[in-house]
Amino acid sequence: MWFKRDLRVYDHPALCLAAGWGRVLPLYVAEPDYWALPDTSSRQWAFTAETLAGLRTDLAALGGPLIVRTGDAIEVLPRLCKQNAITRIISHQDVGNTWTRARDRRLAACVRDAGIEWKEVPLARGAQKCDDPALPAPRFQPIDGIEPGEIPPARALRLQADSCPHRQTGGRVQAGALLDSFLEHRGAGYLRSMPSPLKAERACSRLSPYLAAGVISSRSVVAASVARRATRPGGPWAANLRGFETRLVWRAPSAQSAQGMDRHAAPHLAGSPTSGALMEAWAQGQTGYPFLDACMRYLTASGWLNFKARAMLLSFATYYLGLDRSAVGNVLARRFTDYDPSIHWPQVQQHSGLSENGRLRGIDPVKQGLEHDPRGSFTRRWVPELAPVPDRFVHMPWIWPGAQSLLGRRYPEPIVDLATAAKEARAAIAPLRGETPPKTRRSRPAHLGQLALDL
Repeated sequence: MWFKRDLRVYDHPALCLAAGWGRVLPLYVAEPDYWALPDTSSRQWAFTAETLAGLRTDLAALGGPLIVRTGDAIEVLPRLCKQNAITRIISHQDVGNTWTRARDRRLAACVRDAGIEWKEVPLARGAQKCDDPALPAPRFQPIDGIEPGEIPPARALRLQADSCPHRQTGGRVQAGALLDSFLEHRGAGYLRSMPSPLKAERACSRLSPYLAAGVISSRSVVAASVARRATRPGGPWAANLRGFETRLVWRAPSAQSAQGMDRHAAPHLAGSPTSGALMEAWAQGQTGYPFLDACMRYLTASGWLNFKARAMLLSFATYYLGLDRSAVGNVLARRFTDYDPSIHWPQVQQHSGLSENGRLRGIDPVKQGLEHDPRGSFTRRWVPELAPVPDRFVHMPWIWPGAQSLLGRRYPEPIVDLATAAKEARAAIAPLRGETPPKTRRSRPAHLGQLALDL
């Protein structure tokens, strides 16, 4: 049983199938080449390592070990099969990214040549599957006498240190505690609070990292929410939990529809910068737009951000600054503890205006700040340089009468004029979409699948 993005024992169809076939060797392969990709980071590995420790405990309770190996899966899997007379590999299908899909194609050819059957079990998708009952954890007979192996530290995977002091901790126990607290009291203001990064930190379930790593299944979360809603019919709880369940149901098909999408497939702007002063200012939260900078600094410190703020960061970098979308996407991917390639990269295309249904409009960080943080409490928390700025100027400190003592000294002036940058972006992007640059474009509501990270 090869675990990938399904690090759990409950509601695990592939593990249940393996348990019914005979003795089982549960395996996780830490692949250095994967963790060397530009969209991976040590904060993601730290979360994964914590989750693997919990998975090892859960598997031990079922009667078997978790075998961990560090290396190339194409070498590790056939070698273990040969050493232990294993004739079948079972795993879940993994949408993954370009690298993992190419790895799986090579592995399929390798094990076929070795006479080994590889069964890939489809993950549960869509509303019908989420309505099915969750599977219990199976007991199984392990293959004995194999060294379990250590869960490698980040340095063994050649990962650079990545400070994330407020990162969520991986593991089933932590996921369960978050789900319980959300269904008990935190979710009461879910729909109303999720657009604001200040309120979303508490009002959202915060389960997205656990769903991305497969610590917990969407189906089991939906079942828990439906059961809780049955005890609270009507009123705000019913509406909030229904909204939560809808996003969970749409999360899986959104990921599935992204299968095969290469993040480099869409056209790009010739000459789009990938580095330099603009990229550095955006990545470090030093653009001179306070709400945007606060969101970037919060993401850097926590590994999480609500969907609306994620969209703003992407839009500002690719639309107003004209930065290369792949480089921008990699910066954000490395900072998201809940990074899921099948959701993230379609969003990069969506908010750079280059997907078929993408918006040809930037998200104004000043307007977002005024709407979602009118008193500036979130903004000042993460941009303490603005402490002396009065509330009415906090999102536009350049019009504050005392700006001369602040801008260019403790906090930068805006690195781009929004109106001018928007005009230039429309002129540059529209031809790539086969359009005449529009004067205005009304915003369209996001597909529910794109709101999955508001969970």
